[in-house]
Amino acid sequence: MTEALDRSHDPTLRSWVDSADSHPEFPIQNLPFGVFSRADGRRGGGIAIGDSIFDLSAAQAAGLFRGAAEQAAIAASGPTLNPLMALGRGPRLALRRRLSELFEIGSPDRRLAAPWLYESRSCRLHLPAAIGDYTDFFAGIHHATNTGRQFRPDTPLLPNYKHVPVGYHGRASSVVASGTAIRRPNGQRKRANETAPSFGPSRSLDYELELGIWIGPGNALGTPIPITHAAEHVFGFCLLNDWSARDIQGWEAQPLGPFLAKNFGTSISPWIVTPEALLPFRTAQAARPDGDPRLLDYLWDEADQHHGAYDIGLEVHLMTAGLAEQGSAPERLSHSNAGDLYWTAAQLVAHHASGGCNLQPGDLLGSGTISGPNADGAGSLIELSRGGRQPLVLASGETRRFLEDGDEVILAAACRREGFAAIGFGTCRGVVVPAAGS
Repeated sequence: MTEALDRSHDPTLRSWVDSADSHPEFPIQNLPFGVFSRADGRRGGGIAIGDSIFDLSAAQAAGLFRGAAEQAAIAASGPTLNPLMALGRGPRLALRRRLSELFEIGSPDRRLAAPWLYESRSCRLHLPAAIGDYTDFFAGIHHATNTGRQFRPDTPLLPNYKHVPVGYHGRASSVVASGTAIRRPNGQRKRANETAPSFGPSRSLDYELELGIWIGPGNALGTPIPITHAAEHVFGFCLLNDWSARDIQGWEAQPLGPFLAKNFGTSISPWIVTPEALLPFRTAQAARPDGDPRLLDYLWDEADQHHGAYDIGLEVHLMTAGLAEQGSAPERLSHSNAGDLYWTAAQLVAHHASGGCNLQPGDLLGSGTISGPNADGAGSLIELSRGGRQPLVLASGETRRFLEDGDEVILAAACRREGFAAIGFGTCRGVVVPAAGS
Protein backbone atom coordinates (compact mmCIF):
# COMPACT_ATOMS: atom_id res chain seq x y z
CA MET A 1 0.00 0.00 0.00
CA THR A 2 1.43 3.36 -1.03
CA GLU A 3 0.73 6.27 1.29
CA ALA A 4 1.52 9.90 0.61
CA LEU A 5 1.64 13.05 2.66
CA ASP A 6 -1.24 15.45 2.08
CA ARG A 7 -2.36 18.89 3.21
CA SER A 8 -3.30 17.58 6.67
CA HIS A 9 0.43 17.10 7.36
CA ASP A 10 1.45 20.63 6.29
CA PRO A 11 3.46 22.14 9.18
CA THR A 12 2.25 25.64 8.23
CA LEU A 13 -1.39 24.63 8.72
CA ARG A 14 -2.99 26.72 11.47
CA SER A 15 -6.21 26.21 13.39
CA TRP A 16 -8.89 28.55 14.72
CA VAL A 17 -8.92 26.40 17.88
CA ASP A 18 -6.95 28.73 20.15
CA SER A 19 -4.82 26.12 21.93
CA ALA A 20 -4.04 23.93 18.92
CA ASP A 21 -1.13 25.73 17.25
CA SER A 22 1.04 25.82 20.37
CA HIS A 23 -0.04 22.44 21.72
CA PRO A 24 2.93 20.06 22.13
CA GLU A 25 0.86 16.92 21.48
CA PHE A 26 -2.44 17.65 19.76
CA PRO A 27 -2.00 20.24 17.01
CA ILE A 28 -4.22 20.18 13.92
CA GLN A 29 -1.72 17.78 12.30
CA ASN A 30 -2.49 14.99 14.82
CA LEU A 31 -6.26 14.57 15.39
CA PRO A 32 -6.24 11.32 17.43
CA PHE A 33 -9.42 9.37 18.22
CA GLY A 34 -10.80 8.61 21.66
CA VAL A 35 -13.99 8.04 23.64
CA PHE A 36 -15.13 10.65 26.16
CA SER A 37 -18.08 11.61 28.31
CA ARG A 38 -19.32 14.80 29.92
CA ALA A 39 -21.44 15.39 33.01
CA ASP A 40 -24.43 13.51 31.59
CA GLY A 41 -22.31 10.33 31.34
CA ARG A 42 -23.07 9.68 27.66
CA ARG A 43 -20.06 8.18 25.92
CA GLY A 44 -19.11 8.89 22.35
CA GLY A 45 -16.21 9.27 19.98
CA GLY A 46 -14.13 12.41 20.03
CA ILE A 47 -11.07 14.03 18.49
CA ALA A 48 -8.35 15.71 20.52
CA ILE A 49 -7.28 19.12 19.23
CA GLY A 50 -5.31 21.42 21.48
CA ASP A 51 -6.90 21.49 24.92
CA SER A 52 -10.29 20.56 23.50
CA ILE A 53 -12.29 17.50 22.48
CA PHE A 54 -14.52 17.60 19.40
CA ASP A 55 -17.77 15.63 19.68
CA LEU A 56 -18.09 13.52 16.52
CA SER A 57 -21.65 12.40 17.22
CA ALA A 58 -22.95 15.94 17.64
CA ALA A 59 -21.00 17.20 14.65
CA GLN A 60 -22.37 14.40 12.51
CA ALA A 61 -25.91 15.18 13.61
CA ALA A 62 -25.28 18.82 12.67
CA GLY A 63 -24.56 17.76 9.09
CA LEU A 64 -20.84 18.56 9.02
CA PHE A 65 -19.82 15.38 7.17
CA ARG A 66 -20.64 13.80 3.83
CA GLY A 67 -19.79 10.56 2.05
CA ALA A 68 -17.05 8.38 3.52
CA ALA A 69 -16.32 10.96 6.22
CA GLU A 70 -19.94 10.77 7.35
CA GLN A 71 -19.76 6.98 7.36
CA ALA A 72 -16.72 7.16 9.64
CA ALA A 73 -18.27 9.80 11.92
CA ILE A 74 -21.41 7.69 12.38
CA ALA A 75 -19.25 4.65 13.20
CA ALA A 76 -17.36 6.72 15.80
CA SER A 77 -20.49 8.11 17.46
CA GLY A 78 -21.18 5.24 19.85
CA PRO A 79 -19.66 4.27 23.20
CA THR A 80 -16.75 2.42 21.53
CA LEU A 81 -14.70 2.91 18.39
CA ASN A 82 -14.96 -0.72 17.27
CA PRO A 83 -17.34 0.09 14.38
CA LEU A 84 -14.94 2.75 13.12
CA MET A 85 -12.01 0.37 13.46
CA ALA A 86 -13.82 -2.18 11.31
CA LEU A 87 -14.20 0.25 8.38
CA GLY A 88 -10.53 0.38 7.49
CA ARG A 89 -8.33 3.15 6.21
CA GLY A 90 -10.52 4.76 3.53
CA PRO A 91 -13.32 6.20 5.68
CA ARG A 92 -10.86 6.99 8.49
CA LEU A 93 -8.68 8.99 6.10
CA ALA A 94 -11.71 10.80 4.65
CA LEU A 95 -12.77 11.82 8.16
CA ARG A 96 -9.25 13.02 9.00
CA ARG A 97 -9.12 15.22 5.91
CA ARG A 98 -12.57 16.67 6.59
CA LEU A 99 -11.65 17.41 10.21
CA SER A 100 -8.48 19.13 9.05
CA GLU A 101 -10.60 21.35 6.79
CA LEU A 102 -13.07 22.08 9.59
CA PHE A 103 -10.40 23.20 12.06
CA GLU A 104 -8.25 25.19 9.64
CA ILE A 105 -8.20 28.96 9.97
CA GLY A 106 -10.69 30.39 7.52
CA SER A 107 -12.95 27.33 7.50
CA PRO A 108 -16.42 28.37 6.28
CA ASP A 109 -17.91 25.86 8.72
CA ARG A 110 -16.22 27.22 11.85
CA ARG A 111 -19.51 28.59 13.22
CA LEU A 112 -21.18 25.19 12.83
CA ALA A 113 -18.27 23.24 14.34
CA ALA A 114 -17.41 25.46 17.32
CA PRO A 115 -20.39 24.44 19.54
CA TRP A 116 -19.18 20.84 19.60
CA LEU A 117 -15.79 21.61 21.13
CA TYR A 118 -15.46 20.96 24.87
CA GLU A 119 -12.59 21.68 27.23
CA SER A 120 -10.69 18.47 27.86
CA ARG A 121 -10.51 19.17 31.58
CA SER A 122 -14.32 19.10 31.77
CA CYS A 123 -14.49 15.65 30.15
CA ARG A 124 -13.70 12.13 31.21
CA LEU A 125 -11.75 9.80 28.93
CA HIS A 126 -12.54 6.08 28.67
CA LEU A 127 -11.15 2.98 27.02
CA PRO A 128 -11.54 3.73 23.32
CA ALA A 129 -12.75 0.25 22.35
CA ALA A 130 -14.24 -2.95 23.67
CA ILE A 131 -11.11 -5.10 23.73
CA GLY A 132 -11.94 -8.64 22.69
CA ASP A 133 -8.39 -9.95 22.97
CA TYR A 134 -5.04 -8.63 24.17
CA THR A 135 -1.68 -10.06 23.17
CA ASP A 136 1.67 -8.88 24.49
CA PHE A 137 4.80 -9.34 22.42
CA PHE A 138 8.50 -9.28 23.33
CA ALA A 139 9.76 -7.19 20.39
CA GLY A 140 12.21 -4.98 22.30
CA ILE A 141 15.54 -6.67 21.70
CA HIS A 142 17.48 -4.50 24.17
CA HIS A 143 15.00 -5.34 26.93
CA ALA A 144 15.17 -9.03 26.00
CA THR A 145 18.96 -8.87 26.11
CA ASN A 146 19.14 -6.92 29.37
CA THR A 147 16.76 -9.19 31.25
CA GLY A 148 18.11 -12.37 29.68
CA ARG A 149 21.65 -11.46 30.72
CA GLN A 150 20.57 -11.46 34.37
CA PHE A 151 19.77 -15.18 34.09
CA ARG A 152 21.96 -16.31 31.17
CA PRO A 153 25.02 -14.01 31.05
CA ASP A 154 26.61 -15.78 28.09
CA THR A 155 23.46 -16.37 26.00
CA PRO A 156 20.88 -13.75 26.99
CA LEU A 157 18.65 -14.33 23.96
CA LEU A 158 16.98 -17.69 23.55
CA PRO A 159 17.53 -19.43 20.19
CA ASN A 160 14.11 -18.53 18.78
CA TYR A 161 14.24 -14.79 19.48
CA LYS A 162 15.59 -13.60 16.13
CA HIS A 163 13.45 -16.02 14.14
CA VAL A 164 9.96 -15.49 15.56
CA PRO A 165 8.11 -12.59 17.26
CA VAL A 166 7.65 -14.04 20.75
CA GLY A 167 4.42 -13.19 22.57
CA TYR A 168 1.79 -14.40 25.00
CA HIS A 169 -1.97 -13.94 25.32
CA GLY A 170 -2.78 -11.42 28.04
CA ARG A 171 -5.95 -10.55 29.90
CA ALA A 172 -8.24 -8.06 28.11
CA SER A 173 -10.58 -7.58 31.09
CA SER A 174 -7.92 -5.84 33.19
CA VAL A 175 -6.80 -3.32 30.54
CA VAL A 176 -7.62 0.10 32.01
CA ALA A 177 -7.49 3.70 30.88
CA SER A 178 -4.76 6.06 32.03
CA GLY A 179 -5.37 7.42 35.51
CA THR A 180 -6.89 4.21 36.88
CA ALA A 181 -5.16 3.13 40.10
CA ILE A 182 -3.27 -0.17 39.94
CA ARG A 183 -3.67 -2.41 42.97
CA ARG A 184 -0.56 -4.32 43.96
CA PRO A 185 -1.32 -7.98 43.28
CA ASN A 186 -1.22 -10.81 45.76
CA GLY A 187 0.29 -14.04 44.58
CA GLN A 188 2.72 -16.86 45.17
CA ARG A 189 6.32 -15.69 45.35
CA LYS A 190 9.53 -17.43 46.36
CA ARG A 191 12.95 -15.92 46.92
CA ALA A 192 16.04 -17.93 46.06
CA ASN A 193 16.89 -18.37 49.76
CA GLU A 194 13.39 -19.58 50.67
CA THR A 195 12.57 -23.26 50.77
CA ALA A 196 8.88 -22.88 49.91
CA PRO A 197 6.64 -20.25 48.32
CA SER A 198 4.40 -17.91 50.30
CA PHE A 199 1.29 -15.99 49.33
CA GLY A 200 1.13 -12.23 49.71
CA PRO A 201 1.64 -8.86 48.04
CA SER A 202 4.19 -8.72 45.24
CA ARG A 203 7.53 -7.52 46.56
CA SER A 204 8.94 -6.72 43.11
CA LEU A 205 6.31 -4.68 41.26
CA ASP A 206 7.53 -3.19 37.99
CA TYR A 207 6.37 -1.24 34.95
CA GLU A 208 7.08 -1.88 31.28
CA LEU A 209 7.18 0.87 28.66
CA GLU A 210 5.39 -0.29 25.50
CA LEU A 211 3.44 0.81 22.48
CA GLY A 212 -0.10 -0.45 22.10
CA ILE A 213 -1.18 -1.43 18.58
CA TRP A 214 -4.92 -1.30 17.88
CA ILE A 215 -6.33 -3.68 15.27
CA GLY A 216 -8.70 -2.26 12.67
CA PRO A 217 -10.24 -4.59 10.09
CA GLY A 218 -9.88 -8.21 11.11
CA ASN A 219 -9.46 -11.45 9.20
CA ALA A 220 -11.59 -14.55 8.86
CA LEU A 221 -10.77 -17.54 11.06
CA GLY A 222 -8.30 -19.75 9.22
CA THR A 223 -7.19 -16.99 6.83
CA PRO A 224 -3.70 -15.57 7.46
CA ILE A 225 -2.85 -11.90 6.88
CA PRO A 226 0.00 -11.53 4.36
CA ILE A 227 2.88 -9.35 5.53
CA THR A 228 2.33 -7.15 2.46
CA HIS A 229 -1.14 -6.22 3.76
CA ALA A 230 -0.58 -6.41 7.51
CA ALA A 231 -0.19 -2.65 8.02
CA GLU A 232 -3.67 -2.15 6.58
CA HIS A 233 -5.05 -3.94 9.64
CA VAL A 234 -3.55 -1.42 12.10
CA PHE A 235 -5.99 1.26 13.24
CA GLY A 236 -3.55 3.18 15.41
CA PHE A 237 -1.20 3.34 18.36
CA CYS A 238 -1.22 4.27 22.05
CA LEU A 239 1.09 4.05 25.05
CA LEU A 240 0.90 0.89 27.14
CA ASN A 241 2.22 0.00 30.59
CA ASP A 242 2.41 -3.76 31.07
CA TRP A 243 2.60 -3.80 34.88
CA SER A 244 4.59 -6.82 36.03
CA ALA A 245 5.01 -8.59 39.37
CA ARG A 246 8.54 -9.89 38.87
CA ASP A 247 8.63 -12.16 41.92
CA ILE A 248 5.33 -13.83 41.04
CA GLN A 249 6.48 -14.10 37.43
CA GLY A 250 9.78 -15.72 38.36
CA TRP A 251 8.03 -18.46 40.32
CA GLU A 252 5.11 -19.18 37.98
CA ALA A 253 6.62 -18.66 34.53
CA GLN A 254 8.10 -22.15 34.14
CA PRO A 255 7.17 -23.82 31.90
CA LEU A 256 4.29 -21.87 30.29
CA GLY A 257 5.22 -18.24 30.83
CA PRO A 258 3.47 -15.21 32.40
CA PHE A 259 0.09 -15.65 34.06
CA LEU A 260 -0.94 -13.94 37.33
CA ALA A 261 2.18 -11.78 37.25
CA LYS A 262 0.71 -9.88 34.30
CA ASN A 263 -3.08 -10.17 34.44
CA PHE A 264 -3.84 -7.77 37.31
CA GLY A 265 -3.57 -4.58 35.25
CA THR A 266 -2.44 -3.06 31.96
CA SER A 267 -2.68 0.72 31.53
CA ILE A 268 -3.12 2.45 28.18
CA SER A 269 -3.25 6.06 27.07
CA PRO A 270 -6.80 6.87 25.92
CA TRP A 271 -6.03 8.62 22.62
CA ILE A 272 -5.33 6.55 19.50
CA VAL A 273 -2.82 8.16 17.14
CA THR A 274 -3.52 6.97 13.61
CA PRO A 275 -1.03 5.71 11.01
CA GLU A 276 -1.99 8.74 8.91
CA ALA A 277 -0.88 11.16 11.64
CA LEU A 278 2.35 9.19 12.05
CA LEU A 279 3.13 9.11 8.33
CA PRO A 280 5.86 11.84 8.55
CA PHE A 281 7.58 9.82 11.28
CA ARG A 282 7.80 6.49 9.53
CA THR A 283 11.33 5.24 9.09
CA ALA A 284 13.31 2.24 7.97
CA GLN A 285 13.50 -0.74 10.27
CA ALA A 286 16.96 -0.98 11.81
CA ALA A 287 19.24 -3.17 9.73
CA ARG A 288 19.75 -6.62 11.17
CA PRO A 289 23.31 -7.20 12.34
CA ASP A 290 25.59 -9.46 10.32
CA GLY A 291 25.01 -13.03 11.33
CA ASP A 292 21.34 -12.62 12.19
CA PRO A 293 19.20 -15.28 10.51
CA ARG A 294 17.28 -14.57 7.33
CA LEU A 295 13.62 -14.27 8.18
CA LEU A 296 11.11 -16.69 6.76
CA ASP A 297 9.20 -15.31 3.80
CA TYR A 298 5.92 -14.77 5.65
CA LEU A 299 7.66 -12.17 7.87
CA TRP A 300 9.67 -10.37 5.20
CA ASP A 301 8.51 -7.49 3.04
CA GLU A 302 10.94 -5.02 1.48
CA ALA A 303 8.50 -2.12 1.71
CA ASP A 304 7.88 -2.83 5.39
CA GLN A 305 11.62 -2.93 6.04
CA HIS A 306 12.01 0.36 4.19
CA HIS A 307 9.37 2.35 6.10
CA GLY A 308 7.57 0.08 8.59
CA ALA A 309 9.18 1.45 11.76
CA TYR A 310 8.33 4.66 13.61
CA ASP A 311 10.51 7.39 15.06
CA ILE A 312 8.63 7.89 18.34
CA GLY A 313 10.54 9.21 21.33
CA LEU A 314 9.47 7.53 24.58
CA GLU A 315 9.99 8.47 28.23
CA VAL A 316 9.25 7.04 31.68
CA HIS A 317 8.73 9.38 34.64
CA LEU A 318 8.21 8.50 38.29
CA MET A 319 6.47 10.55 40.98
CA THR A 320 7.04 9.51 44.59
CA ALA A 321 5.96 10.80 47.99
CA GLY A 322 9.41 12.26 48.56
CA LEU A 323 9.45 14.13 45.26
CA ALA A 324 5.96 15.45 45.94
CA GLU A 325 6.97 16.68 49.40
CA GLN A 326 9.85 18.63 47.83
CA GLY A 327 7.54 20.14 45.24
CA SER A 328 9.58 18.47 42.52
CA ALA A 329 8.38 17.38 39.13
CA PRO A 330 8.22 13.66 38.35
CA GLU A 331 11.72 12.30 37.77
CA ARG A 332 12.60 10.99 34.34
CA LEU A 333 13.95 7.47 34.64
CA SER A 334 14.62 6.62 31.00
CA HIS A 335 14.15 7.58 27.37
CA SER A 336 14.13 5.35 24.30
CA ASN A 337 12.62 5.18 20.84
CA ALA A 338 10.12 2.92 19.08
CA GLY A 339 12.75 2.50 16.39
CA ASP A 340 14.63 0.27 18.86
CA LEU A 341 12.09 -2.53 18.35
CA TYR A 342 13.39 -5.64 16.60
CA TRP A 343 10.05 -6.32 14.85
CA THR A 344 7.69 -3.97 13.01
CA ALA A 345 3.99 -3.66 13.78
CA ALA A 346 3.22 -5.32 10.45
CA GLN A 347 5.39 -8.31 11.35
CA LEU A 348 3.59 -8.70 14.68
CA VAL A 349 0.21 -8.65 12.94
CA ALA A 350 1.29 -11.05 10.19
CA HIS A 351 2.79 -13.49 12.67
CA HIS A 352 -0.24 -13.35 14.98
CA ALA A 353 -2.55 -14.32 12.12
CA SER A 354 -0.15 -16.69 10.36
CA GLY A 355 -1.70 -19.81 11.87
CA GLY A 356 -5.22 -18.71 11.08
CA CYS A 357 -6.00 -16.75 14.27
CA ASN A 358 -8.82 -14.33 13.57
CA LEU A 359 -7.95 -10.82 14.72
CA GLN A 360 -10.94 -8.54 15.29
CA PRO A 361 -11.56 -4.77 15.37
CA GLY A 362 -10.56 -3.49 18.80
CA ASP A 363 -8.04 -6.21 19.57
CA LEU A 364 -4.96 -4.81 21.28
CA LEU A 365 -1.33 -5.83 20.82
CA GLY A 366 1.51 -4.75 23.10
CA SER A 367 4.91 -4.27 21.50
CA GLY A 368 6.86 -5.55 24.46
CA THR A 369 9.15 -3.36 26.55
CA ILE A 370 10.97 -0.75 24.48
CA SER A 371 14.47 -0.21 25.82
CA GLY A 372 17.32 1.62 24.16
CA PRO A 373 20.85 0.37 23.61
CA ASN A 374 22.23 2.41 26.53
CA ALA A 375 21.63 2.22 30.28
CA ASP A 376 19.49 5.39 30.31
CA GLY A 377 17.11 3.78 27.83
CA ALA A 378 15.95 0.89 29.99
CA GLY A 379 12.17 0.59 29.85
CA SER A 380 11.68 -1.22 33.18
CA LEU A 381 12.99 -1.16 36.74
CA ILE A 382 14.28 -4.71 36.57
CA GLU A 383 16.78 -3.40 34.02
CA LEU A 384 17.54 -0.09 35.73
CA SER A 385 18.14 -1.70 39.13
CA ARG A 386 19.86 -4.81 37.74
CA GLY A 387 17.19 -7.08 39.10
CA GLY A 388 16.97 -5.11 42.32
CA ARG A 389 20.66 -5.50 43.14
CA GLN A 390 21.55 -1.86 42.39
CA PRO A 391 18.78 0.43 43.69
CA LEU A 392 18.17 3.74 41.95
CA VAL A 393 18.82 6.89 43.97
CA LEU A 394 16.24 9.55 43.15
CA ALA A 395 16.66 13.32 43.40
CA SER A 396 14.61 13.22 46.63
CA GLY A 397 17.15 10.85 48.21
CA GLU A 398 14.70 7.97 48.03
CA THR A 399 15.82 4.67 46.56
CA ARG A 400 13.91 2.23 44.38
CA ARG A 401 14.60 -1.37 43.52
CA PHE A 402 10.98 -1.83 42.47
CA LEU A 403 7.80 0.22 42.84
CA GLU A 404 6.39 1.16 46.23
CA ASP A 405 2.77 1.90 47.14
CA GLY A 406 1.92 5.48 46.23
CA ASP A 407 4.37 5.66 43.33
CA GLU A 408 2.95 7.04 40.09
CA VAL A 409 4.41 5.87 36.78
CA ILE A 410 3.95 8.23 33.83
CA LEU A 411 4.70 7.23 30.24
CA ALA A 412 4.99 9.89 27.53
CA ALA A 413 5.78 9.95 23.82
CA ALA A 414 6.56 12.54 21.18
CA CYS A 415 7.26 12.54 17.45
CA ARG A 416 9.59 15.25 16.16
CA ARG A 417 11.11 15.66 12.73
CA GLU A 418 12.50 18.74 11.03
CA GLY A 419 10.00 20.17 8.59
CA PHE A 420 6.92 18.75 10.34
CA ALA A 421 4.73 19.65 13.29
CA ALA A 422 5.51 17.72 16.47
CA ILE A 423 2.76 15.46 17.76
CA GLY A 424 2.28 13.38 20.90
CA PHE A 425 0.16 10.67 22.47
CA GLY A 426 -0.94 12.15 25.78
CA THR A 427 0.24 10.41 28.95
CA CYS A 428 -0.30 6.96 30.34
CA ARG A 429 -0.48 7.20 34.13
CA GLY A 430 -1.05 4.80 36.99
CA VAL A 431 -0.65 5.06 40.78
CA VAL A 432 0.20 1.94 42.75
CA VAL A 433 -2.18 1.31 45.67
CA PRO A 434 -1.77 -1.31 48.42
CA ALA A 435 -2.69 -4.94 47.82
CA ALA A 436 -6.11 -6.18 48.87
CA GLY A 437 -6.09 -7.05 52.56
CA SER A 438 -3.03 -4.92 53.32
